[in-house]
Amino acid sequence: MIEEIHLFGIYLPAALFWAMLAVIITFLLRDLLVRLPLHRVLWHPALFELAIFVMIWRALVWLGDRFLPHGLIS
Repeated sequence: MIEEIHLFGIYLPAALFWAMLAVIITFLLRDLLVRLPLHRVLWHPALFELAIFVMIWRALVWLGDRFLPHGLIS
């Protein structure tokens, strides 16, 4: 069953919540990555940031499914 979040009377998909959280974490990590010399030698930094976002999003979904009770979000 697809998980949903009930927020102020509106049902939103749980993936949207996890994606928003992943965007916030990615923006925080982006500032750190720009300061590192690794960011300068990347061929395409935007693709690297997109890959980091996808990995963080997947990790958050996995952690949410693994450790949160299933009735908490839906």
